Amino acid sequence: NVSLPPLPALRKLSYAVGHFLNDLCASMWFTYLLVFYHSVLGFRNTNAGVLLLVGQIADGICTPLIGYESDRTPGCGNYGKRKTWHLVGTLSVVLSFSFIFNQCLGCDSLTPQWASLTYFIPFIIVFQFGWAATQISHLSLIPELVTCEHAKVELTAYRYAFTVIANITVYAVAYLLFHVQASGDDDPLSDALGPVDIPIFRNLALIVLGIGTLFSIFFHLGTTEQRPGATGEAGGEEARRKRMEQEEEEEEGEQRPLLPRAKTSPSLLQWKCWLQQPSFYQVALLYMSTRLIVNLSQTYISMYLINTLGLPKKFIATIPLVMYLSGFLSSFIMKPLSKLIGKCLTYFVGLLLIMAFSYWVLLDDRMGQQVYGAAVLLGAGSATILVISLSMTAELISDQTQSGAFVYGAMSFTDKLANGVAVMIIQAVHPCHTVVCCPACVWFYHYIMVIVTGGVAVIAALALCSILIWPIRIRPRELRN
Repeated sequence: NVSLPPLPALRKLSYAVGHFLNDLCASMWFTYLLVFYHSVLGFRNTNAGVLLLVGQIADGICTPLIGYESDRTPGCGNYGKRKTWHLVGTLSVVLSFSFIFNQCLGCDSLTPQWASLTYFIPFIIVFQFGWAATQISHLSLIPELVTCEHAKVELTAYRYAFTVIANITVYAVAYLLFHVQASGDDDPLSDALGPVDIPIFRNLALIVLGIGTLFSIFFHLGTTEQRPGATGEAGGEEARRKRMEQEEEEEEGEQRPLLPRAKTSPSLLQWKCWLQQPSFYQVALLYMSTRLIVNLSQTYISMYLINTLGLPKKFIATIPLVMYLSGFLSSFIMKPLSKLIGKCLTYFVGLLLIMAFSYWVLLDDRMGQQVYGAAVLLGAGSATILVISLSMTAELISDQTQSGAFVYGAMSFTDKLANGVAVMIIQAVHPCHTVVCCPACVWFYHYIMVIVTGGVAVIAALALCSILIWPIRIRPRELRN
């Protein structure tokens, strides 16, 4: 008969920063991996794509397996199963990430590229395992900390706000490092990326790890995971139901979201049961489309700026910085906007901003300084659709927290696999096969930015329409026979 109290502000803050290290590393991974290996280390397009594909496949495989294990293992002593996996993931990321953005030890200009690939792949696999463990354990805490739908949106928005802060931090530090290098270099060719920039990316990776580790420590000290008590599993379910009723009473008078809340199912769903739920596939398609837009645009924005628009290399820090500043500001209006018009319409507003960016890029292939305005649209739209897609995933899980990590793992599996395959296809059809891009790169990255934003946004819109027609809900077990 114990009812959980509302989540204090300090615990909201400590939870929100728990993914900060992952976000810092992910920002470097998606924004600078292809640039670093192709333009700085001199890897061929396909080899750089192979490294990213290996990372995405490793992450995609590890994610559902970690989700399954995270649901069934009790954790280390009284520390909690989610926080235990979070700690394991954090240590793996810290030990491997600095090797990825650095020249391989013992390598020189005569080292074959296959040898360099062999060197980097183990570090990438360890990093992706750690990243997946941290991500799944952190996401799985949302339905366990709060049960109210608006509270889930709020917690997800806070989490994404720190994701944006992490990206801003990476790009701000990158800009400072490029600025310091430029101030001491009078070479007119210094605006082009090359081997001279290896120390910049190495130092950026080390700074990222230092900052992220501090925030991870704060998360582990400030977040308390709810563990089954003496009342047993049934008592835990009763406590969750009572807390949901309490939060519903607190929300009286507020406008409900467009999607109805999934009702408590008569029995607990195990991981196999999720595969029989139509809403599981609806949300998976929406989440995959969202991540494709966000990750691919982040991956190729640097190539677009350098090769299509012909901007100096400092713009690969300033333009992403503008994107995430606009995303940061938009993240604070997620909760009131979703209360006012519902989550589906809020997601649609984000899609409209993405499509506006795509249309702008399509019509203006020499936008120059106007790229700052386009970056604002892309940043605000990406933040909106990412926050809402995560809150829809939490809504799908509802009170089925015992298998929540599997659901997040399955969603992330589709995301990672789709991103890896998409990048490999793009790299394979690249018109240039040398380190120095040819004139064909101008139109190539121009249309890539249009397709990965506007094209994928159409798929996301179709997934959103299916949710509007068939709202998210869990079908009772007796109706699935």
